[in-house]
Order: sequence, then structure tokens, then C-alpha cells
Amino acid sequence: MKLKTIYWPAEQTRAGIIEAAAALAAGGVIAFPTETVYGLGGDARSTEAVERIFAAKGRPSDNPLIVHLARSEDVYELTDRLSEVEEALAQAFWPGPLTLVLPVRPGAVSPLVTAGLDTVAVRVPAHELARALIEKSGCPIAAPSANRSGRPSPTQARHVLEDLDGRIDGVLDGGATGVGLESTVVRVLDGKVHILRPGGITREQLISAVGSLADVLKPVEKSPEEIGSDNGADDEHAPRSPGVKYTHYAPKGEMLLVTGPQEKQLSIVQEKADEATKLGLRVAVLACSENASRYRAEAVFDCGSRNEPSQAAQSLYALLRECDERGLNFIVAEGYSEAGIGAALMNRLRKAAGGNELTIL
Repeated sequence: MKLKTIYWPAEQTRAGIIEAAAALAAGGVIAFPTETVYGLGGDARSTEAVERIFAAKGRPSDNPLIVHLARSEDVYELTDRLSEVEEALAQAFWPGPLTLVLPVRPGAVSPLVTAGLDTVAVRVPAHELARALIEKSGCPIAAPSANRSGRPSPTQARHVLEDLDGRIDGVLDGGATGVGLESTVVRVLDGKVHILRPGGITREQLISAVGSLADVLKPVEKSPEEIGSDNGADDEHAPRSPGVKYTHYAPKGEMLLVTGPQEKQLSIVQEKADEATKLGLRVAVLACSENASRYRAEAVFDCGSRNEPSQAAQSLYALLRECDERGLNFIVAEGYSEAGIGAALMNRLRKAAGGNELTIL
């Protein structure tokens, strides 16, 4: 059954928050902006509301959801205590793009939110509109990204409508998001900080926040084959974090990621673009500002300076969607350094390419 999706424009934020919060409190599902990407929210305590989230996205229900809170102190409604390391992380990065995976208090949220595990993923978004909406709704909000499963995450309200119009109750427009990539997800275990998903908070920032309290391990990348074989049948293999089990963020066309020394990337990227063009494909190149003018293709997108990977991170999903809108069905993307936010950027590029990566030695 097709729903009437209400759109609240950015100019009507006050009224939008009131109406959207009422819809959430009544069991509805609402898309709203955060500092990372737009989220699709529902009452985390309501199994019916969470089922509607999964149905709207077409998302497998064995993938856990992140619960969004209005205030840091509200975390104790979901878990009994934070360790010293978790306290340090929360104090340093909440509100902000950090998600903590914590032992869940029994009955605090629907078991669909946790995928039946004994942990819950929690964060406090930095976006003021998001926190105001959560506060007004009076409930913790479970919210994955507000897109059809597998599609690039939405960084603008129009992206949400492209995917979910008629499938959800409403969209609260708060303008373009800032970070452009999802939150960093971490779990503190055995005195170590495990990065389950790189994101808006870098490993370097995590190290600075915990000091000598704990080691911060590098995230472990999984191949598409490993992700696909993860059946979640037992606690050892079930994912504790969203965004790690299935292929995500993919454009409709084929994508190739080229990594290796910058001076060698130029010729290989152009070579692959030319090969695809000769095959009759409509080719796009995603390039840094320093190289963009040197490429020849139907479309060349300037992703920002190579020295500022945050610019590429902020624009990535919107550019992938633009490729789809323009019918560009072969994308060649330059790789970036994996220092800082580059780790999260490369994680999303690899997932968007479905593991189709050419590494130059």
C-alpha cells in the first residue's frame, strides 16, 4: 500500500518538528537529517515501527540498527553502565558522529533493533534538528540511513524522496548534511577499542580521546565474499554494527576503484575510462581537484582536493546518485590516502565498487 509521504521544507522547521515528532510517537517512520546522512527513524521500543523501517528500506532484519538519543545521559535507559573508556569516548564525541556498541538493558528496545544480540548501537547526533525531533517525540529513535537498501546513502532530502516517497510517513528537510558519511561505530572489548565501521570520527581522534586507557585497533575490512557468507546464525558471526554485512552504497552502474601511487593512477584511470567508452558505456570519472581537468570522459566530477579528503567524503553519495540520474553506467574512481577521514572514504568507495579494485604497485 502506497503511503502519502508528507514533506516538511527547511523553511517550516518548527511546525515540521512538532508534526514529525507526533508521527514518531504514534508509531510512524520519519526521515530526518543528521550531521552524517539522513536517517529513517522509528520508535526503537516498538517492534511494529521497526518492522516498518525494514520494510520501507527493503533491508534484511538480521542487520542491527543504531539508536539515536537526544542527550548523552539518556544512554542509561538503554544500558546499565559505561566503562571508563566508553565514558571517555562519549564525553569526547557526543553529540557527534560516533556510535558506541554497548550491552543492552533487557527490554529497553525491540529485539529487531539489536538483531537479537545482547548489544545495542547508540549515538547522540550533533544535528540540532535531529536532537530536537528526538526530544519532542519522547522516545529513542532507531534510524538507519534513509535510502533503499544497497543504494548510496542520502545527504539531501530529495535523495530520500527519490528512494522512499510513498513508503514512509514523512521527510523533514534540514538541508544538506555536513560529514556526508555515516558515523564511526566502535565496541570496547577486552580493554581495546575495536572500530567496527570507520566513519566521521577518525582513528586518530579516538586515540587522542582515550589516551593511555586503551588501544584503538584498526578496522578490519571484509571482502564482498566474506560479507556475503556471514549468515549471522550465531553470536560469533552476527554483525554488531550496521554497514558491515552486506554490500552497500552502490550506484546502479559498474564501478572500478583505482588505488596506488598518485602519479600512476592518472594513466590507469584514463585507460580504463577509454576502454569502457569503446565498449559503448557511458563513463564517469571521480577525481581529485588536482587531476580532474586532465581526464577525458563523458563526465568528470571534481571531488575536492586530494589533501582534503573530507571534501570527497561529503560529496561522494550525492555524486554516485548523480551518476545514476544521468545514466552514467561505468564509474572509475581515484583512491585516496587512508589517513584520517580517508579511511572511512576508502571504506565507502570499496563498498560502492563491490570490491572491484585495481591496485597499482
